[in-house]
Amino acid sequence: MTRIFPLHKRFWPLINPEFSWFIAARILFIGGLRMTPVLLGWRLYELTGSKLALGLLGLSEVIPAIALALPAGVRVDRSNKHRLISLCIALYFFLMLGMLAVTGKWAETRFSQSGIEWCIYLLVAGTGAVRAFTGAAFNSFLAQLVHKDSLVRAVSVNSMVWLLAAVAGPATAGLLMGYTNITIAFIPVCVLVGAAFILFQKIKPKPVSWQGNSKTWEGVKEGLRFVFHNKALLGAMSLDMFAVLFGGTIALLPAFATDILAVGPVGLGWLVAATYLGNFIAIAWLTAHPLKQKQGATLLYVVAGFGFCILVFALSRNFWLSFAALLASGLFDGVSVIIRGTIVQLFVPDEMRGRVSSVNSIFINSSNELGQFESGVAATALGMVPSVIFGGCMTLLVVAVTWRKAPGLRKFEY
Repeated sequence: MTRIFPLHKRFWPLINPEFSWFIAARILFIGGLRMTPVLLGWRLYELTGSKLALGLLGLSEVIPAIALALPAGVRVDRSNKHRLISLCIALYFFLMLGMLAVTGKWAETRFSQSGIEWCIYLLVAGTGAVRAFTGAAFNSFLAQLVHKDSLVRAVSVNSMVWLLAAVAGPATAGLLMGYTNITIAFIPVCVLVGAAFILFQKIKPKPVSWQGNSKTWEGVKEGLRFVFHNKALLGAMSLDMFAVLFGGTIALLPAFATDILAVGPVGLGWLVAATYLGNFIAIAWLTAHPLKQKQGATLLYVVAGFGFCILVFALSRNFWLSFAALLASGLFDGVSVIIRGTIVQLFVPDEMRGRVSSVNSIFINSSNELGQFESGVAATALGMVPSVIFGGCMTLLVVAVTWRKAPGLRKFEY
């Protein structure tokens, strides 16, 4: 009992009705969204047998997400964030309904294989366009729900909730695909997103945080200038972008699950969930036991650890070793998430949060979805295992170059 009380005391300032509704809506929303990569990846590989198609799935999302990110950040700062998030969740709901339709038997009787494939790409592109707004809007709106003194802990709680949903979503999707079919598996996705919309309406709208008169392009430049003049923030974002760009394996997991590990959709769901489970464990631990010093050097160490785990995964032929490698990579990545998230919260003023979050989303989208495309192209050109080995080695090289060329980040503390 003596250990529970201090932890409760850490989080009691966060307990208010609106933050609770925010967290409840967020976990349902993310749980639904994180089911879709497993469902779509399995369906696409089942249709095409192409590793390049898995890479194109990530590319179709990242192009609109990056193209709209900077103007979206300006719009978020100027908008009623409650109304904007509500609209985005509603759009996601209708896009999920579209995915339910095109992946099922109904579409098979009316469209060719290539027609279904391109419908999936177009719907995923729609989610990328909406995501350009939701990421920055959620992050900015969170700061309006809790006291400033509790903001860093609120970010940690929000990250843990995201990761809890990111673990449960893929695992649930894999189980549903293993024991039912993709149409039945997509129904909970739509239900979760719809329920998230309803719960989010329990929160009252908040004042617009930025009343600036700058035009959209001027607002974009203000956000870019802020990031590029803050060396610690820029260094942390860049390191994460290049590491995950080369070290990402998520896009190829359907192929690994089918061709190398032979575990089917249930195993695929757990492989996708493994990284997020590691993230959750690391963030939960660091929320209760924050890093006290040498955060910059720690960031470099954990990114190197992430790269090493990717090499282990590439060489593994055993499901449990592969699961453990991805789990460990998630542990290292979780530490990186907390360090980068804390840097953002400590250095970004309220009126800049939407624009800085949009710049950050470009780095994140570049590393995740472009990383998926790079993985698909590299796997097609080099072979699946050699491409992942190449990615792990490049991640280690990025860390070595950053250690030597960016001493400010290596010595950074907060």
